[in-house]
Amino acid sequence: MSVAPGAESPAAVVERWREMTACHAAICAALERELGERHGLGVSDFEVLDRLVESPKRKCRAQELAESVHLSQSALSRLVDRLERTALVERCACDNDRRGIHVVLTEAGERRHAEAAVTHRDVLARLLPAG
Repeated sequence: MSVAPGAESPAAVVERWREMTACHAAICAALERELGERHGLGVSDFEVLDRLVESPKRKCRAQELAESVHLSQSALSRLVDRLERTALVERCACDNDRRGIHVVLTEAGERRHAEAAVTHRDVLARLLPAG
């Protein structure tokens, strides 16, 4: 296979891909461990809380939330069930679409996120390669 002058070889592209996936796996493992031990949250739990903190009025349509955290609708529903049982979020009907559901961050969820965000950002700062 020929490579254009100045272009990366296919082997080099594969090596960069492998480095990126190894970095991703290491960071996800560290986040799972540290968020779990310190805050009782998994990575996806934290991502949902993080997206809700960033959303207007601390709420988001379930479908949009699932897309933003890269989960299927059913996986998000199970995750929201767990977060609801611990009073970190609640579900409510959409005002303008009776079929839609909003996931809403509670005060307890906001507090837990604030505590866990410090750990999350620390792990990222330690393990992400300098950009």
